[in-house]
Amino acid sequence: MMLQAIFLLITLLTLFLFYTGTGKNIRIVLIFIAWQILIGILSYFEVFKEKPLLFPLAIIATTLLSFLSFKMVSIEKLNTNYVLGIHIIRIPVELCLYQLFLKGQIPEIMTFTGWNFDILIGLSAVVILIYQSVKKKNLAKSYFLFWNLIGLLFLSVIVLIAILSSPLPIQKFAFDQPNVALLEFPYSFLPTCIVPIVFISHFLLIKHLKQF
Repeated sequence: MMLQAIFLLITLLTLFLFYTGTGKNIRIVLIFIAWQILIGILSYFEVFKEKPLLFPLAIIATTLLSFLSFKMVSIEKLNTNYVLGIHIIRIPVELCLYQLFLKGQIPEIMTFTGWNFDILIGLSAVVILIYQSVKKKNLAKSYFLFWNLIGLLFLSVIVLIAILSSPLPIQKFAFDQPNVALLEFPYSFLPTCIVPIVFISHFLLIKHLKQF
C-alpha cells in the first residue's frame, strides 16, 4: 500500500509540474486527468490483467492524446524550469520500479540494475537546475539539445523494453518474470500519464530552444 501511495503522489506531482510548466494550461491537465480516471478504473478492476490486449489500445490512445497536448502548449508561456523539473520525477519512478522488481512484478531489465539508464537523466536534471540557479544563466543550447536527445533515447529504450517484456503476443523478454505491474492500479499511470508527459516535456524544451 505504501508503494502504491507513493506512486500516486508521483503521478500527481507530474501533473502539477506539467500544469505549471505549460503556463498553467488547465485544458491540457484536465484532459490528462479525465484520461487517468478512465485508466484508473480499468486497471483498478483488473480489466487490463484479464484482457491484456486492451492495453496496447490504451497506449495508442495515450500517444494520440500526447500529440494533441503537445500542439496545445504555447511555447511563449512555457516555464522551462518547471518543465525541466518534470525530469527529476524520473528518480523516484526508477526507485519504485526497483521495488516492483523485488516484488516480482517487473523484470530486472526494466530497472537501473538492468537496462534502464533513465535515472541518470533525472539526476542530471537536478545538476542542470542547480547550475542554472547558481550561474544565473541557461545551459549552452548545444549541450541542452544533446541532453534532451539522450533523454529521449533512454526513455524510448525503456519503453520498448517494457512493451517487449509485457505478457502480450509480441513478448520477447522476461518470460520468467514479465512486466505485469503496469497493467495494475496505480502503476498503469506510468505508461499513460508519467511517460507521455516526460516525452512531451523533452519535445517542448527542444522546440523552445529553436524559437529562443
